[in-house]
Amino acid sequence: QVRLVETGGGLVQPGGSLRLSCAASGTRNIFSFWPMAWYRQAPGKQRELVAEVSSTGDSEYVDSVKGRFTISRDNAKNTVTLQMNSLKPEDTAVYYCNKVPPISSETGAYWGQGTQVTVSS
Repeated sequence: QVRLVETGGGLVQPGGSLRLSCAASGTRNIFSFWPMAWYRQAPGKQRELVAEVSSTGDSEYVDSVKGRFTISRDNAKNTVTLQMNSLKPEDTAVYYCNKVPPISSETGAYWGQGTQVTVSS
């Protein structure tokens, strides 16, 4: 059974930095073939994909985070990392990692517990 665990969130002042990590388990050695992404969901808003990394390490970002966020992966460790710099209050959200498209289960898409990022002075 696949499990995704996100860590690294917290409270940070505007302009600060955070580094989020995601550990995947139960992937049966196919993690390296998955495009992976970080998604976020702010209060009252739909979940959105903010950064994606291909199986070969190519990355893409939504315009709102370009130049500030960096996504990377370590296929040997089944981990995905999101380095977030120059954080803004509008980056406040619960951040999740998942494959692209998200992992499906009998009850719909599977999501980990996420990690809360709050940007506030």
